[in-house]
Amino acid sequence: MPNPRLTGLGGGLFCAVSMFALAYLDRLLFGASLTLYGVLFLPVSALTAMWVRRGDLASGPVVVPLAFAAGLPPITGGESGPTGYLMGLVTALAMAAGWLYGGTLIAGVIVTVRKLRLMARRAAERKGEPARERRVGRTEDREAATSRGTKAFRGAGAQRGGEAPRGAAAPRRTGAFREAAASRGPQAPRGHGQRGTPGAQPDPSYDNASARPRTPRPPTQPRRTEPRGS
Repeated sequence: MPNPRLTGLGGGLFCAVSMFALAYLDRLLFGASLTLYGVLFLPVSALTAMWVRRGDLASGPVVVPLAFAAGLPPITGGESGPTGYLMGLVTALAMAAGWLYGGTLIAGVIVTVRKLRLMARRAAERKGEPARERRVGRTEDREAATSRGTKAFRGAGAQRGGEAPRGAAAPRRTGAFREAAASRGPQAPRGHGQRGTPGAQPDPSYDNASARPRTPRPPTQPRRTEPRGS
C-alpha cells in the first residue's frame, strides 16, 4: 500500500481533485447521485488524513470539507448561470450534510490518533535518551581503555625489540676467556708447587734454591704528640 507524505496544500489538492473526478464519473454513470458522492467522500477523507505529513496534521480536517464543496459542480449542474450554480451548491450541501460531517469526523479521528501516537513516541524517546547516553558513555570508556591497553602493549613490545636477546653475549665472553687462557700459557696442574695443599708434590726448584739471609727491619720510631690548644 502506498504511504506518501503530503503537505497541507498537497492534501487539499489531492482531496479536491479526487472528489471532482468521482463526481464527474458519478454524473456519467449514475446520473449525478448525491448519495453515491457522499459515500465516496468517506474513503477519500480517510486517505487524506492518513497521507498528510506529521507537521501538517491539523490541516487534514480543514481541507476535507473544502474539497467536498469543490467536487459538487459536476453534480449540481449550473445551467442557469452563477445564481443557479450557487443555489444548486447550497442545496447539495444541505442535503449531503450528513456525509460531509461524517467524512470530516473520520479525518479528525485519524488525525487525532496520529497526533497522540506521535506525542507518545517523542515522550518515550525523551525518557530513553539518558539511558542511551549512559550506554554510549560506557561503550566509549571501554573502547578507550582497550585502546590504551593496546598502545601500552605495543610500546612495551617495541622497547623489548631494541634490546639484545638473553644469552647473546655469552659466546663473546667465552671467546674472551679462551684468549686470556691462551696468553697465560700452560699452567701447572692443581696440586703441584702449591704449599698447604693436601697431596701436593714439592716443587724441585724450591729444594735446590739456596737460602738467602733476611734483611733486618729498621726500628720503629715513636709518634710525635703535640698538646692540644698549642
